[in-house]
Amino acid sequence: MSWSSELPQELLCRPTGLVVLTGLDVTYNAVHKLIWDSFCNNRRPDRVPLQFRVREGDYEYPKCKSKRTSYEWYIPKGVLKTSWMNKHLNEVPAVVVIFFDLDWDETMWKERQMECATRVEIVRNSLHGRGTKVAVVLIQRNTPLPPGEDVVAAERAASICSMCDISAKSLYVLPHTDHLIGYTIRLENAFYELAQGYYHTEARKVKSHKDFLNKTTHQLLFVRHQFKIAFFNELKQDTHTALKHYKQAYGHILDLRMYDTNMMEIKTIAGFVNYKICRLSFQHNAPLDAIAQFRKHIDFFKSKPSTAELSFEHSAWMSKQFQVFGDLFDEAIKLGLTAIQTQHPGFYYQQAANHAIARKHLCQELCKPNSETPPADPFQNVARLEYYGQRPWRQGHQSIDPPDAQKEKEGISGLQYLENQVDHSWLIIPLLSSAVSQFKKYKSPRLKRSLMVQMGEEYFHAKDYSKGLMLLNKVMWDYRVERWWILLTSILSLSLKCAYLTARLQEYVSNCIELIGQYCLCSPEEKTRIQMNLIRVMSNDIPEPESVVESEGLEAAHKEWTQAMSEPTVFTVEMQSLVPFVECKARFLGETVSADSEIILEVCLRVSCPFPVRFSKLSIHFNNQAYNDHCEMTDKQGMNTAAEGESESGDLYLVPGKLRVYRFTFLPLKEDVGNQVEISSVAVEMGSERGCCAVLRWLGGGGDVISTPLCAQANMSRRQHPVSGKVMWEDFSVSHVIRVVPREAKLDLQVEHKPPSLLNEFYEFSVTITNNEAETISDVRLSAGVHEAQESAQHEKTTHISFDQPEFDGRVMSEKMDIDLGTMEPGQQILRTFYLKSLQSGNRTVFTKVRYNIEVEHKNDRISCVCDKEETITLSIISPFEVSIKLESMKFEPVDVVQAEEPFLLMPEIRCTSAWPIEIQTSEVQLTEYIKTASDKFVSQIEGVGLKKNECAAECLCLLAEASVHLSVTLGTYTVHWRRKADGDTTNIPYVTTSFPLPTVNIEHIPISVRLQLPAFGCVKTLLPLCYIIKNRTPYLQEMEVSMDASDSFMFAGNKLIHFRVLPHSEYHLMYNLFPLIAGHVTLPKLHVNMLRYPGTMDEIVQKMLPTSIFIKPTGKSLVMPA
Repeated sequence: MSWSSELPQELLCRPTGLVVLTGLDVTYNAVHKLIWDSFCNNRRPDRVPLQFRVREGDYEYPKCKSKRTSYEWYIPKGVLKTSWMNKHLNEVPAVVVIFFDLDWDETMWKERQMECATRVEIVRNSLHGRGTKVAVVLIQRNTPLPPGEDVVAAERAASICSMCDISAKSLYVLPHTDHLIGYTIRLENAFYELAQGYYHTEARKVKSHKDFLNKTTHQLLFVRHQFKIAFFNELKQDTHTALKHYKQAYGHILDLRMYDTNMMEIKTIAGFVNYKICRLSFQHNAPLDAIAQFRKHIDFFKSKPSTAELSFEHSAWMSKQFQVFGDLFDEAIKLGLTAIQTQHPGFYYQQAANHAIARKHLCQELCKPNSETPPADPFQNVARLEYYGQRPWRQGHQSIDPPDAQKEKEGISGLQYLENQVDHSWLIIPLLSSAVSQFKKYKSPRLKRSLMVQMGEEYFHAKDYSKGLMLLNKVMWDYRVERWWILLTSILSLSLKCAYLTARLQEYVSNCIELIGQYCLCSPEEKTRIQMNLIRVMSNDIPEPESVVESEGLEAAHKEWTQAMSEPTVFTVEMQSLVPFVECKARFLGETVSADSEIILEVCLRVSCPFPVRFSKLSIHFNNQAYNDHCEMTDKQGMNTAAEGESESGDLYLVPGKLRVYRFTFLPLKEDVGNQVEISSVAVEMGSERGCCAVLRWLGGGGDVISTPLCAQANMSRRQHPVSGKVMWEDFSVSHVIRVVPREAKLDLQVEHKPPSLLNEFYEFSVTITNNEAETISDVRLSAGVHEAQESAQHEKTTHISFDQPEFDGRVMSEKMDIDLGTMEPGQQILRTFYLKSLQSGNRTVFTKVRYNIEVEHKNDRISCVCDKEETITLSIISPFEVSIKLESMKFEPVDVVQAEEPFLLMPEIRCTSAWPIEIQTSEVQLTEYIKTASDKFVSQIEGVGLKKNECAAECLCLLAEASVHLSVTLGTYTVHWRRKADGDTTNIPYVTTSFPLPTVNIEHIPISVRLQLPAFGCVKTLLPLCYIIKNRTPYLQEMEVSMDASDSFMFAGNKLIHFRVLPHSEYHLMYNLFPLIAGHVTLPKLHVNMLRYPGTMDEIVQKMLPTSIFIKPTGKSLVMPA
């Protein structure tokens, strides 16, 4: 019975102390309403666990029983009264607080004080001698002064405590100010301490009774007292002590004498105590203790049913125990507990559902349907039971035998009658649903599916056939894949009944299609019945009813089927997710087909139902819908025509075990050349569109997912397809894709060129096209270019193509398409030329492609085909030459830095790296604005020079750097005009330019320049005049100091050390006469220049400006002629 297994609400809630507030007029007094709201509203978790009630001062509380002095002749009537927990939770307060409006400066103090004492006395009288704490709160308008400063307040507080007979700790002041909530929280804490004291005292009172008890007659009292002590400690919020006493109470329960008449009461109280122990264990973060306690609880009581006629009560009680523990476990997980796959609430919900199912079966066995209502007398006290778990017709009896056998029998019959009114499915379904969600959460798919099947069965028993059908459809796919044929057959049978009772036409047909197949394990008779029903439905007739269905359901189903069959219905069944009785495979013969050849498609069908079946239409759908009309076959003889033969358009009569292969042919369309033709689906129709029509559709090329796994279809499609002969189902491989390739071009395409190609040159290709077709070809178009993959790898296009003429206007065209060549007669030859210009070295893949149209004959029809011929050439692009740039001083010494307004030499050197000779037209230098040539005009020194591989050409330019604010300057660009030198006529090949950047140099700004004027050579012992010209480049007067070193090779006349000044931008000439003493390359004496403005810095720079030696010829001798 549900009333005996349910847990009361006062047991499920969290016990909190009760505090009653009196003296507050919350209806008409706004201040009192604010005070009440501050206590009861916005109670956050950090506030003390108390519940507050507002009651009148003379409210009648439950009377306190007189204290028992002896238990010698007392025999308990039960374990725990049904009203006890509610009484201490909601009726008997731990603290009563009297609120009274009274200020310390009240003018009528004595009268108001007397009124307050009267209210306290009224409250004490209404409590009837209970130990409830009484406190007084004075509501005042002003904020009180700190303790000790207000003497009047201290005196009057002592006076009111004396008048009301309360301690000073029970008197409080509540100022009505802006900080009301702060004072309220302080009052709550004080009330909480008083409540804890009250519940501690109550627990001690109960504990003091232990000395008066004996274990012979007072076994029930041991349980009752321990439960009360534990409950008082819970109200006190001492959960650890409460847990200890609950465990002691449970231990006393196990020691009780148990027999049929008290078994339900003992199990009820044991369930209460077990719930408390498990809940507090989870609360103390001890889940293993909770699980151990629950297992101990179940192991002890699972084999202790009560009366045999009421065995369903035991299953109901067991189900409730598992459900409650599952709820506790789930609540603990939500609060942070971590569960694992092998230990989570789902297992307990599952067991609760299993016991609920067992309860239903016991009810069906024990409770016979009886339309007569039992006498009302045994159940008239159900709502007023004095003790938990007792029978309503024999309350308070603890004897082994029932006091009234006839009333006991009537009570049992009444309980069976009430149990028979319960719809157990709606008790089982929520439990299974909770278990499914848990197993889904902890990733246990098989257990989840098993429970979903049970839920579907319960929905069926609950007559909610739509939900049952939905659940069963969700799990069938997994059982198909895992090949659980027995389970799948059972599920399909139940699903078929649900579909029939709800007149779900599509689901009904889908289930029939599977049940009559070879994989379902139905009996031959059952398969025959199902196939006959399928034929009836497809013939727009109502099927025969399914077995084990109530007459009421049959009538409703018949009405729904009549309505469903009143209108034409067409629906699609996806066969890839089923294990049907009809299987389909489709294949193209070959992997490729020419554009002028027919595509051949074969479709193989077989059925495994008990009797032959006739389909109405076979159709294949492609990615290009234009082919759909070519691959259709219609059988108009009707499903009931049981004969095999050709009709007007085709025969779709299939016999079990016999393969039927249908062949379709069609020509590919012009737009599909170069693309794939793909079968998107194969469809077989049953029935007629005028009535009921089912479209059985396989995606791709079909193939059953069970007999032909998807992973194997790709491999099977690579096999060679037999052209003829008997076809076996296993050998018929699925191939749903074929590529349409262009017709083979009968054209000769020759490309001549001379590799490698040189960077920047116009590289010539000669293309010769010869028509080898038997007929004239039209719309001949020539194209050439570089493959896009190579061009896209570069940041920008670097290869230019031009036809007929070597032209380049700066815009790169990497591909020239559709050069119209008109028509070509058979045997005709066309010669065309195109040029390639590469702006970057590397490898290029150059293609030359010819496309043309030709009309060919096919089965007395002429079809137009587009043919392509392509040649691909891999070409290397190399640099024609290497250029090295050198910077030298006027003494032909390498320099890194040039001096402003001082000449220096630029020496470019060209080294040919091409395998082909090159011809240089000219060269030129583009200088920046800060660099100029020493002469007026630049004249190329390599004009008209031809170079072969590894040959070099060089020229020398004298440049001058102007004074600039920039420290680093780019010299400019060096450009060479050249082309490939060939043996034949190359006048049509233009010269191309290749530019090289000149280096960047650092410019030094020197305040003076020194140059030396001297003859080209000198003679020994002959005067050699020298003139040093020192120029001041600054706008300031410069003072110089010049000295000349002595030399063993010369005698000289002039100033060895001289001081002089040089005006701004002026020159100073310093003359010396040298007298050479030796011949040969002789080192000149060193001239040292020192500027007083820049001491010690100019001498090294000046040495670089001056020549270091001169050639001295020896003295000639006169020839003496012999006499």
